[in-house]
Amino acid sequence: MLPADICQRALGARDARFDGIFFVGITTTKVYCRPVCPSRDAVPAHRRFFESAAAAEHAGFRPCLRCRPELAPGRALIDAVPRLAQAAAQRIGAGALNRQGVEVLARELGVSGRHLRRALQRAIGVSPLELAQTHRLLLAKRLLADTDLPVTRIAFASGFQSLRRFHAAFRERYRLNPTALRPPNQRGTSADDVVRLTLAYRAPLAWGALVACLARDALPGVEVASGGRYARILRLAGQAGVIAVTDGGPSGNGDRARGPHLEVALSPSLVPALMPLIARLRHVFDLDAEPRVIDAHLAQAGLAELVRRRPGLRIPGAVDGFEAVLRALLATRALRRRVVRALGEPIDVALPGLTHCAPTAERVAAAGGARLAALGVSPRRAAAIALLARAMADGRLRLDPGTDVEAARRALLEVADVGEPLATAIVAPALYWPDAFPASSRSLRRAAAASSADDLSGRADPWRPWRAYAALHLTLHHEESRDPDSPGSHRRRGAGARPVLGTGPHG
Repeated sequence: MLPADICQRALGARDARFDGIFFVGITTTKVYCRPVCPSRDAVPAHRRFFESAAAAEHAGFRPCLRCRPELAPGRALIDAVPRLAQAAAQRIGAGALNRQGVEVLARELGVSGRHLRRALQRAIGVSPLELAQTHRLLLAKRLLADTDLPVTRIAFASGFQSLRRFHAAFRERYRLNPTALRPPNQRGTSADDVVRLTLAYRAPLAWGALVACLARDALPGVEVASGGRYARILRLAGQAGVIAVTDGGPSGNGDRARGPHLEVALSPSLVPALMPLIARLRHVFDLDAEPRVIDAHLAQAGLAELVRRRPGLRIPGAVDGFEAVLRALLATRALRRRVVRALGEPIDVALPGLTHCAPTAERVAAAGGARLAALGVSPRRAAAIALLARAMADGRLRLDPGTDVEAARRALLEVADVGEPLATAIVAPALYWPDAFPASSRSLRRAAAASSADDLSGRADPWRPWRAYAALHLTLHHEESRDPDSPGSHRRRGAGARPVLGTGPHG
């Protein structure tokens, strides 16, 4: 938790950079707010500061209806809590406790339920069940205010197992009826309506570069990314549908609660899987990053020119760990297209270029390496994909956010011997790991003009714990220097090359 005097100053300035980093509870009203709340300031003696919305609600505060804490951007938990609490918090935020108990989650994480409760209490200040309840209530509050979905659908989409529990939780925690949060003119949505949501982030965001990266690595037929828009077919928790995402940018209507955000349109069929869907989308677009902190660190460590060209660069993630495997091991777009058409599930949607759900580990494991080789995949890559598919299908290999990074990387090398660069290329998007850095990658060594893997490792050490961002900066600059007309290029025609590795204190 930040020191109280820093929180007081940030609150007085309504500094958006602290939005989501802390929350303030007002003891006279028992309401908690974001640092950017437009309401009149309370006197400092009446303020209490909390690291999370869950901690504020645990202390008896209810969310402000003006600044809406559920819209605050998330925190990069890698820097906020120890590893076990991080893994548990990520899975709980994605709905892990909606249909299973704490003991089951603890077994998945390799600890006892008692140890998991103690770790979360010590790191975040709440129990696993309290954290899950906060996520459910904040998602429900958001859907009530922002969509026309019927209350019953909102209750189940938010993770509540009955309408009675939904109403009881609102009365107990917020002391109001859920329908009181709805604008008076809202009516229930029809089955064909598109559901629209926003996902907050901290500016800046290099959206063009992010979309270009997603387009480069896309699975044809599953994803399309162009013109500042990303769309895909998705199957999640037994539900299939389509999502489309664009950058809403800074709010232009004076609504400070919105702030910088992405705009998401999704099929109503995905509403039952909304909690894990939101968590995965935040992961795909790296929305919980703190770009000003990352950019300042990399600039000081010798990458100032690259940071200047692409402020707010984000690491593209993967919706699913097996998709990260396919992207890394299927080297060309043509191979990806053939594998998707042969092993993906066909689905009819109204968006051009979208034809299939991504091949699952189970379908690829059943097909086997010979089938992949028949589609044109090299025998070695085909065997590796089949081995990894079987390991993921039977649960021996997990590539979910929160999984231990080193254990996952070792498992990738042991199961399929994919090599360190490919293992890192899978781990970084699948596990949301900001320090992933394949120093032995030849392409990255060329991008950094390093003489050897040891040379690159030594030069990269000052970039920790954000070496993955540095690697992406270097890779994009190298691609731009080879093709000035590449997407997101900032190079001026006719301009000479400029040095990108500075000679500052860490250069």
